[in-house]
Amino acid sequence: MSMALICPGQGSQSVGMGKALAAAFPVAASVFREVDEALSQNLSAIMWNGPADALTLTANTQPALMAVSVAVVRVLQAEAGLDLGRDVAFVAGHSLGEYSALAAAGTFSVADAARLLRIRGDAMQKAVPAGEGAMAALIGVELDAARAIAADAAQGEVCQAANDNGGGQVVLSGSKAAVERAMAIAAERGVRRAVLLPVSAPFHCALMQPAAEAMRAALATVTMHAPAVPVMANVGAAPLNDPAAIRNSLVAQVIGTVRWRECVEAMASAGVTQFWEVGSGKVLSGLGKRIAAGATFSAIGGPDEIAAYVAARG
Repeated sequence: MSMALICPGQGSQSVGMGKALAAAFPVAASVFREVDEALSQNLSAIMWNGPADALTLTANTQPALMAVSVAVVRVLQAEAGLDLGRDVAFVAGHSLGEYSALAAAGTFSVADAARLLRIRGDAMQKAVPAGEGAMAALIGVELDAARAIAADAAQGEVCQAANDNGGGQVVLSGSKAAVERAMAIAAERGVRRAVLLPVSAPFHCALMQPAAEAMRAALATVTMHAPAVPVMANVGAAPLNDPAAIRNSLVAQVIGTVRWRECVEAMASAGVTQFWEVGSGKVLSGLGKRIAAGATFSAIGGPDEIAAYVAARG
């Protein structure tokens, strides 16, 4: 089994995502209906028709991206005979995408995943007052150097590595002033670029502790099963299949670094040569090509890509 399924995170959303999939495949349409019913909201209408500012609200983006990823997997199972236990070595997802991966692998029901992500999005948004936090992408730096920059910039405030995306891209998160200091330090130390990100909250840092506690409470109420295949967990960059360990990892993920580079490296080291990004966009495919040069990365988000997958699998 040389294949892994990877699920995108926030930033991969776009108006129209999943619409053609639902029109072409009843099994996909049923996933979107299940999410709408679980949230008592016509989220699919926002996904397909906008407005964009409603889709980019964190509380909408997170369950919406999950819905598209799971819909793609369900179509692959129905149309291409995909069997996760037989054909897939690992599932993984970037930040919220980890919930998508777990729902696709049967740890959560789609409805529970949607409700959990709505809670997660709301809790993350409320954890820090608007304008008090920030995130910045450092381009042309590795994780250890980025962590040193963050530590020097903190000065009693929060500043830490939120995402190690690979290819010399590390995202810092924390108090707005500390992140701005980090950008200045990065420039002094020869980092190629430092870009302030247009996000609504400082994700994956200690300021998110209230959201972590909200997720601890929410996850305690949800039935969880062992996934059909191991999930390569964000915070440990190691495979998990025990529901209790997955629960703890998801809580830690809210304030911990998304170790995406290490996750991809670990899957490649375990023999994965084909990574299929299931869901909206191609962000993870682009990152992956800079992490595991010997592997192939392909994105599947619509009917044409489903057809290409079927053809590639013979």
